[in-house]
Amino acid sequence: MGQSESGHIHVPSRKPRLDACSGLQADVPLAVVEEILLNLPAHQVVRVCRLVCYEWKELVDSAAHWRERCRREGFQPCDASRPPDDWRLFYFLTKNRHNLLKNPRAEGKLQGWKIVQNGGDCWVAEGNRKPFPDETVTKCFVTSYGLCLKQQLIDLKKEGYSDAFMDRLQPHIKITDWYAPRFDCGCQYEISVELLDRRKKPLCTFQPEKVFFEQWNDEPWCQMTHVFKDYGPGVRFVRFTHGGVDTQFWAGWYGIRVTNSSCLYIYTFLKFTGRKVTYG
Repeated sequence: MGQSESGHIHVPSRKPRLDACSGLQADVPLAVVEEILLNLPAHQVVRVCRLVCYEWKELVDSAAHWRERCRREGFQPCDASRPPDDWRLFYFLTKNRHNLLKNPRAEGKLQGWKIVQNGGDCWVAEGNRKPFPDETVTKCFVTSYGLCLKQQLIDLKKEGYSDAFMDRLQPHIKITDWYAPRFDCGCQYEISVELLDRRKKPLCTFQPEKVFFEQWNDEPWCQMTHVFKDYGPGVRFVRFTHGGVDTQFWAGWYGIRVTNSSCLYIYTFLKFTGRKVTYG
């Protein structure tokens, strides 16, 4: 792409004129400019390129630009018949979607977790006794004969979700956790997930009844799932706590096993009518 002696990029206009793009003569087709923009990082396009001139701003603000970005990167709504109202918002939210829990599969031993209770012979990370449904998950956290609980506190702002975003859009928050007993020892599993305000006071809590397994079971992998919806404004943190204990007081690690925990957003987009459309 041609440059002037001052190093500025020449940009085309629909009607060639000297003031079309920051006073510079335009001689590059808009289609070429758009292709260049599509190959630049999205945050750079928004923060820098959009400010160059009116033509570039129009390109960056267009639904077509963000729809094409989504297509190229494989981001598509689950229901193609209900496209997002705002493709740029959909792009950034989908791209930023990730498990907010650190080290959920025990690959880093107990790194990233706060130990709340460390009874018996304490928490330990080890390989799965029984194959997990997802073959890539090979390790788990194991409890002992005294109550073992571990916890993570998720700071939503640090994860990229602003106060305005949380208050206005209130995305669904999906919690999942996997747990399994040993076949030869009874055990107990428990979980508590809280949505907290800026002072870390609970606004909404998911705390189901404890799950008990009898001795001589089939050692099944079980999944706990919950989706927080319509929880109101003010959520700034998520506190995830889980664990358990063996119920026969055996020395060693015969208690519940947990792994592959997750905290994910299911994004909702507010239409002008107030109706919510969910993109999973």
